[in-house]
Amino acid sequence: MILNTGSRTDIPAFYSRWFMNRIREGYVLTRNPYYPKKIHRYLIDRDHVDMIVFCTKNPEPMLEYFPELSRFPMFWFVTITPYGKDIEPYVPDKHRVLESFRRLSQHVGTQACAFRYDPVFLSERYSREYHLRAFESICRELSGYTEFCVVSFIDLYEKTKKNFPEVREVDMQTQKEMCRSFSEIARRYGISVRMCLEDPSLSAYGVNTDGCMTREVLERALGESLHVPSSLQTRQGCRCLLGNDIGEYNTCLHGCRYCYANYDMKLVRQNAARHDPKSPLLIGWPEKDDEISDAKQVLYSSGQMKLDL
Repeated sequence: MILNTGSRTDIPAFYSRWFMNRIREGYVLTRNPYYPKKIHRYLIDRDHVDMIVFCTKNPEPMLEYFPELSRFPMFWFVTITPYGKDIEPYVPDKHRVLESFRRLSQHVGTQACAFRYDPVFLSERYSREYHLRAFESICRELSGYTEFCVVSFIDLYEKTKKNFPEVREVDMQTQKEMCRSFSEIARRYGISVRMCLEDPSLSAYGVNTDGCMTREVLERALGESLHVPSSLQTRQGCRCLLGNDIGEYNTCLHGCRYCYANYDMKLVRQNAARHDPKSPLLIGWPEKDDEISDAKQVLYSSGQMKLDL
């Protein structure tokens, strides 16, 4: 089983102490986002978890725990974008995040971490030329520390439109032109570009459109073949392994205006105030009328070394 920590919130940035308590106790409880009274229990040990996947804008708080955490295979996505405090008010300084990424890579290896340049949108301040300069700067800083990056153009989810009403999608012709430029820039620094749930036709412009957290990506990080059920596909056209997420929506404190996981910051702060690092749940404690059941956990590792031919 792949334990996913990052599709609903940023656990490394804000809840690393809680997460390590879950590692030490060997289990975690997670509320179903659509049926909140239903809770799943996941066991966290090498008999039940093949790999832990993190997605964060700030890996630094978790780095101190690596001597303890490193018994688990991991894959890390670190989102590094060119936006300022007008768009990402509480994201740490990008130079600090870049340094944390380099330290992270030294722990897990270049095959087990990638940066996400995501999402891409255009405005008067954040023009296409601005993006290309910023993207090259990030690639230069991370050359030799990762094998690929993930690029994604903004999707207008309802929460995004509510919190960022002036944002607009990037038209297809501009996407094609930017993909060609992103690919050429990244290649100069030994980095390939993968797209996240974008039009497959963009592959003609030098990018990989197979997905970002696919079985093949995780196999390379793990060094073993994975036998993953085909039923794990969570979104049409997406080959990424996104299930088994232990996070909770409306809990990420970065405050990014494009965020699809937060309704508003008032609700986020209310939830964060209920967080207890000692609880098996990310937010609050189990209640008397909660229905707790054990999640189905099956190892996908084949035990056979994955060879890159």
